[in-house]
Amino acid sequence: MSTRSRKTFQQLITLPDAAIPLAETALMIAYEEYPQLELNPYLDLLDEIARTVQRKRNPLESPVDTVGKINAVVFEGYGFRGNTDDYYDPRNSFFNDVLDRRVGIPITLSTLYIEVARRLTFPIAGVGMPGHFLVKYWDRREEFFIDPYNHGQILTREDCRNRLQELYGDAVEFNDRLLARATNRQIVWRMLNNLKDIYVKGHAIDKCLSMVDMMLIVDSEDLTQFRDRGLLRMQLRQFDGAGRDLEHYLQHAPNAQDREEIENHVKELKRIRAMMN
Repeated sequence: MSTRSRKTFQQLITLPDAAIPLAETALMIAYEEYPQLELNPYLDLLDEIARTVQRKRNPLESPVDTVGKINAVVFEGYGFRGNTDDYYDPRNSFFNDVLDRRVGIPITLSTLYIEVARRLTFPIAGVGMPGHFLVKYWDRREEFFIDPYNHGQILTREDCRNRLQELYGDAVEFNDRLLARATNRQIVWRMLNNLKDIYVKGHAIDKCLSMVDMMLIVDSEDLTQFRDRGLLRMQLRQFDGAGRDLEHYLQHAPNAQDREEIENHVKELKRIRAMMN
């Protein structure tokens, strides 16, 4: 990502949460991989999808009926689907690739769903349930959940509980907080974290570092990311930056369980830097 693109990302993500343009901010992540990316064609596509849904809507229809119209257009008409063949392909996490290829993972397909609904002034919000991002409809009378990864399947609260049980057993206790509305900032952070995990598994250290840099723009107080950035910088032989990050982590996380390990890294960095002077 260029300095200019990173600055634009920072300007967007630091707006008041409700003012953060989710699609544009998600597309800014893709500048990391596609520095010549043009945003307008993707925003135009979202407008087009929403217009197609709007033409099919009836002003008197129920929220469930509207969801049915959105599902018909998004998943049947435009052919969007969950990528069950190659879930960890990084293209599933770049919003431009999702819109181009019509495949994605729960977080990116949910972002698509949120953005189409926003254009319809239909109250849909993200739900950051562990292991599987969802969206939900809510108003004063009703609330239900939707799974864009599975063609917009409608779920009840009990269905969500069962999903969590299937994913984690008794390791994660179900509570109402798990189904709370996710902020735009949390959605962007989760996209970045998915890419970070993919790059860690693929040993793409430089790309992983870029994701951590952006995660710290989203949340500048996330001490775990300072630690991880320091360790990544060590691998890339960026010793000065690594030392600053790890010392920041130790200073602000005095009770960290890995404190001794990180202290040893800091000592090694000081030894390396002394040899280089």
